[in-house]
Amino acid sequence: MIQPLSYIHPNAKIAETVTIDPFTTIYGDVEIGEGTWIGSHVTIMDGARIGKNCKIFPGAVISGIPQDLKYKNEKTTAEIGDNCVIRECVTINRGTTYANTTKVGNNCLIMAYVHLGHDTIVGDNVIIANSCNLGGHVIVEDWAILGGNINVQQFTRIGAHSYISGGISINKDIPPYVKAARMPASYHGVNSVGLKRRGFSQETINHIFDVYRILFVRNSNITKGIEMIEADITPTAERDLIVNFVNASKIGVLKGFRKNGTN
Repeated sequence: MIQPLSYIHPNAKIAETVTIDPFTTIYGDVEIGEGTWIGSHVTIMDGARIGKNCKIFPGAVISGIPQDLKYKNEKTTAEIGDNCVIRECVTINRGTTYANTTKVGNNCLIMAYVHLGHDTIVGDNVIIANSCNLGGHVIVEDWAILGGNINVQQFTRIGAHSYISGGISINKDIPPYVKAARMPASYHGVNSVGLKRRGFSQETINHIFDVYRILFVRNSNITKGIEMIEADITPTAERDLIVNFVNASKIGVLKGFRKNGTN
């Protein structure tokens, strides 16, 4: 059902079961899947690709042009998967020629006033709480949770199953499975509660703790810590995910908390 007070470009590809409330504007190069609801006063611009059964609340702007002076109106996209909730006044900019797309996976909750910059990639089952600002080229992996009012520097990577406490700034990569807190952002343990909720065994959680004790508690040198993990910890999918993530980091990972308040 499309309300007559909305403006829908005739070239937009909208499934028959989509509901669009009044005073919404949808541009021509847009695709919206079955069962999606678009609230009032939403703007969906060229390049938007929205999946099935999503809910987009009033005031959101999807696929706005990148806030990047290098952008020259190239044809790029902003893609949202299935079963996502995009709350009030969220802004999701489309990609640049760097990655050609900004992407949100399936089953994500993006709360009010979040900004996703150009070329940001958000995985599946991610929760981003109110008023977070993600710079361009950020990667947020599956099942990560970001608390409210977090600022994430461009080109930062946030690992799977991590939890980041609200009100902090992120300028280093956050490895998988960890909790990050304090200022500056520091290792604050393993996200054991989240892992239990997702079916990780206590044995596996303890194994992850063992890896991070070596990396962040026993060592202040990341390279040395990785060497010790590879030598002393039995290889598992979880261990290898952590090691590969740290080794691939281009900007460095957060460090363990020190009692004197420094990293």
